[in-house]
Amino acid sequence: MTRRGPSFAPMARRAQDIAAPPDPVAWLCDHQPAGCIQSGDPSLRLGGRMLRTTVLSALFGLCLSGAAIAAPLAPAYPLPAAVADDPAWLDTVMPALAKRLLNEGGELEPSQRFRLQLVAGDYAAAERTLEQIGATPSAGPVPVRPNFIQYRLYARALALQAAESGLGFDAALTRAFEQLVASMDDPNAALALRVLNVEPADPPRQQRALADALAPLRTQPVLDRNGALALVRAYQVQRNYAALLPRLPALVAADDARRYLIERDVKVATPDGATVCAQIVRQRKAPTRQPTLLNFTIYADPATTLNEARRSAAHGYVGITGTSRGKACSPDVAVPYEHDGRDAAALIDWIAAQPWSDGRVGMYGGSYEGFTQWAAAKRRPKALKALMPSVTGAPGLDVPMEGGIFYGFQYYWPFYVTNNRQVDNAPLEDYARWNRMYQAWYTSGRAYNELPQIDGTPNPIYLRWLSHPDYDAYWQDMIPYRDEFAALDLPVLTTTGYYDGAQIGALYYLRQHYRYRPQAEHYLVIGPYNHISGQRGTVSTGDTLRGYRLDPEAQIDLGVLRYQWFDYVFKGAPKPALLADRINYQVMGANVWKHAPSLAAMAQRRERLYFGAKAGDGTYAFAAAAPAADRYAEQVIDMRDRSDAQRIVPGGGIVDKDLDTADSVVFVSEPFKEAEEFSGLFSGQLDLQVNKRDFDFNISLYEKMPDGRYFELSRYQSRASYVADPSRRQLLEPGQRTTLNFEAGRATSRRMQPGSRLIAVVSVLRNPQQEINYGTGKPVATETIADAGDPVRVRWYASSHLDLPLSRSSP
Repeated sequence: MTRRGPSFAPMARRAQDIAAPPDPVAWLCDHQPAGCIQSGDPSLRLGGRMLRTTVLSALFGLCLSGAAIAAPLAPAYPLPAAVADDPAWLDTVMPALAKRLLNEGGELEPSQRFRLQLVAGDYAAAERTLEQIGATPSAGPVPVRPNFIQYRLYARALALQAAESGLGFDAALTRAFEQLVASMDDPNAALALRVLNVEPADPPRQQRALADALAPLRTQPVLDRNGALALVRAYQVQRNYAALLPRLPALVAADDARRYLIERDVKVATPDGATVCAQIVRQRKAPTRQPTLLNFTIYADPATTLNEARRSAAHGYVGITGTSRGKACSPDVAVPYEHDGRDAAALIDWIAAQPWSDGRVGMYGGSYEGFTQWAAAKRRPKALKALMPSVTGAPGLDVPMEGGIFYGFQYYWPFYVTNNRQVDNAPLEDYARWNRMYQAWYTSGRAYNELPQIDGTPNPIYLRWLSHPDYDAYWQDMIPYRDEFAALDLPVLTTTGYYDGAQIGALYYLRQHYRYRPQAEHYLVIGPYNHISGQRGTVSTGDTLRGYRLDPEAQIDLGVLRYQWFDYVFKGAPKPALLADRINYQVMGANVWKHAPSLAAMAQRRERLYFGAKAGDGTYAFAAAAPAADRYAEQVIDMRDRSDAQRIVPGGGIVDKDLDTADSVVFVSEPFKEAEEFSGLFSGQLDLQVNKRDFDFNISLYEKMPDGRYFELSRYQSRASYVADPSRRQLLEPGQRTTLNFEAGRATSRRMQPGSRLIAVVSVLRNPQQEINYGTGKPVATETIADAGDPVRVRWYASSHLDLPLSRSSP
């Protein structure tokens, strides 16, 4: 039954749901530890719609007397089960819930307070809180200024409605837009429009988030404080965007038309007869000729491509987004990686010939868009003068495999970028489908190259990648290779994060550039960022990452740094202050940035720790002195075992009380007597014997803090046969002792506490999320569980050691 407005008559629902109460105020008070004090706001205006709440204004009333009587008890927030399925109920009860949360006192973050104020109907107070947030930049070297213009617009429009009888929401929003956005200068307006140019995927995502927040109420219609705050947030975001979304496109388009000349779907021919598509944005007041900033991408999302080009135009450049062949207006077939370098170079040559170009082009962007910069640089178009690649994958080295091991999560990415001429979010977000596929493959023991048959949909692109497990000519043709880096005389600023999945690629380009061109002007900015914040900064992800609260100094806006960098290169502006040396890194736990001339110089010394003797708790010593050479730690792993198919992996936070040690040996150091700073890349020599021709392994490093929690530092993963040379597989001799020398590709920097221990978890890899190596020496993608044979038996000899980049660190 669908109800169009509040109804308090009981209705049939699932047995676990209570009946809707005839008197909601009585229902509330019956479900509180003490009586309620009612408040008297007779109405609420939400999203331009008037809801009468004369009776319900007290719903979730303050219950102040109950709070006083039962102070030791955690507050509970009962909600009618009907709110989970009935929008009318939800709209009715949420304002009172927000008021109660506001009036209870307690510490509220400003980002929580404004949401409560919006939902409670106090729009002026919400605006004041939002202004306070926007006026409080972070303390980092490139300060973050929070951008909540979508919520300010909403609050202002509702405040205008409340102040002027008969004013419709459309007119109020138009007036609010004129007051708040149209009056901004171009750079600030570009930031605002980046938020307001809503992507089509956002509303469904917000609706799902609200549904998730409501779901617990179907079984137990009461929330704790955190659950109540989360529900208000999800409700506020969804209702905010639902009101704005139909109206924003016209407002944004009118503002763009006033400020910019925009050319969409400009077709540019490539030398081999293909077509790439470009979107060009120029300021109406711009000089005749300007340098161009180009973002070349396979992610042909119209909102994002316009946002990036507009922001560059706002900073005094010709802003261009180019898209891979087969995307946007290109009629060709989309194929990731293979054509982007030549196509981007062709677009750069075309740009240099245009009347608005001054002949200079810089490129920027993250992830795939970082790759396209290096791919273009390999072709050396004359007009390409500077790069700013972020979180940059290196095809064949860290994508779609790492250390020669193919990742499962890369399997469905080709569908996302090639199913249509924009992006297809459906397969990207169909987690159930891919989990079924992984589980079916893992439990069946079938060959990895049979994933398309298991899924039921052809995936020729992924199979083509699987046919090139070596870093061979197929991959080498995509990006600069060896001495090709020597010719790259253009300045580069690379950004990445300690927890960025593409850090290996980002540092690969940096190290190769230095190796073949020692005088290269190439800077690195790295900190506690993931794949998103490593290209945008914490403006996109906030101050907490996987359970770790970032130092204030780590708060950074890499979008601002982008234009500081290009203004330095193209306009003679000072070099950004953060770039005090080639390597610029944030020391986690010390709240400082440090600067070094090289990755090696990040640390004062290399500390060698050996794989030592077994302890009583089953772990092994991580020892400074070398033990007897014939001592070893042994792992025995049955690669046929699938009893762990549904295993819930413990841990996973950067800071976590749990550690996953399945299929692993664990080495534990003595406690540090003083604070130690771990900064840079770790390396090692592995002295081992295995009964197979190959195996896959991982080494993860953690700080075990004095309170028992673990802090994730870095890791190294590889197929043993590719440790020496990713371009040529070198199989092992079963039963023969061998040595593998390696250097990790992931850097980190962390001030470790006195009393902390260093933990090394050495694992043999076998899980549903990536290719499994059964050790026969055949192409791994063709091996099946029938090839497993005897369990893998690895002996890690005590002469094995890791060399750790350490420095004495003062508080």
